[in-house]
Amino acid sequence: MKSEKEKMLNGEPYFSGGEELSNERMRCRKIIKDYNDSDPEDLEFRKDLLKTLFGKTGNNIYIEPNFRCDYGYNIELGDNFYANFDCVFLDCAKIKIGNNVMIAPGVHIYTATHPLNTQERISLIEMAYPVTIEDNVWIGGGVIINPGVTIGKNSVIGSGSVVTKDIPENVLAAGNPCKVIKKI
Repeated sequence: MKSEKEKMLNGEPYFSGGEELSNERMRCRKIIKDYNDSDPEDLEFRKDLLKTLFGKTGNNIYIEPNFRCDYGYNIELGDNFYANFDCVFLDCAKIKIGNNVMIAPGVHIYTATHPLNTQERISLIEMAYPVTIEDNVWIGGGVIINPGVTIGKNSVIGSGSVVTKDIPENVLAAGNPCKVIKKI
């Protein structure tokens, strides 16, 4: 029989309120608190915390506090990654971010979703679907990226967009819902 964590990582419905996942979220919250409360000049301490928290980190990564995530270990960052203030990455499934990605303030990336059925939803059943952001992408301020989305390499997502479907490479996309505006 699969654990709730195994179900979560396999994209199957899972119970989020169990002991294992609750303990892992608490571990993450403690590391994030240390990160968000850290001295802005103590870059090595911050880098060490991110390397402890995330599943994979490239070279030259930086995240402005305040930052939030659920587990941390489902986040993979490539080289030359920057995220500005107040970003939230709900990483119940994998969030894979490529090289040379810039994320503006207030960006939210969601892998978690909930059933439409009321009884399932109030019983704390969730699902999670991975998000991929390929190389050389710029995400504008206040963007929301929904579960299961891939953003193609070299693309730009305009501020305030809600990304509900895959975005191809080499485009400017914006809006709610986010749509391709033009090729770049």
